[in-house]
This record gives sequence, structure tokens and C-alpha cells, in this order.
Amino acid sequence: MGIFDKAKDMLGEHLDKVDQGVEHAGDLIDERTGGQYAEHVDQGQSTAKERLSDYLAGDQAQPPVTGEPDRPGPA
Repeated sequence: MGIFDKAKDMLGEHLDKVDQGVEHAGDLIDERTGGQYAEHVDQGQSTAKERLSDYLAGDQAQPPVTGEPDRPGPA
């Protein structure tokens, strides 16, 4: 069992604590920004929880491709 497998197992065993950590991080951001970005923070929290849950369930999709493809640099 590799280190990533161990980490995934630990996350699965402590998903409630991970969710609490995501909530706490969002609360800190809201506090420091005066709630100015609360809607975006809430959306980020939901996305993070959903992706972690999907990852642990083995339903992880390929990440979306963004930006331009890599181009070779000047020779």
C-alpha cells in the first residue's frame, strides 16, 4: 500500500473532520473579508466537499482542461 492509498484511507475514516476543516477555513475567509465574498466561499466549500466525497468513493472524473495547450518555448 502506497502513501497515497494510506492518505485516502485516512481521509475516508475522518471525512467528518475534513468537512469541519473545510467549514472552518470558509468561516475564516468570511471573517477576514467581512463576508464580502460569502456566496463564493460557500460555493467553494460545497465544491470541495463534493470533490473529496467523489474522490473517496472512486468517482473522480478527469480534471477539466483549461488554458492553452503547452507550447514549446523559444529554441
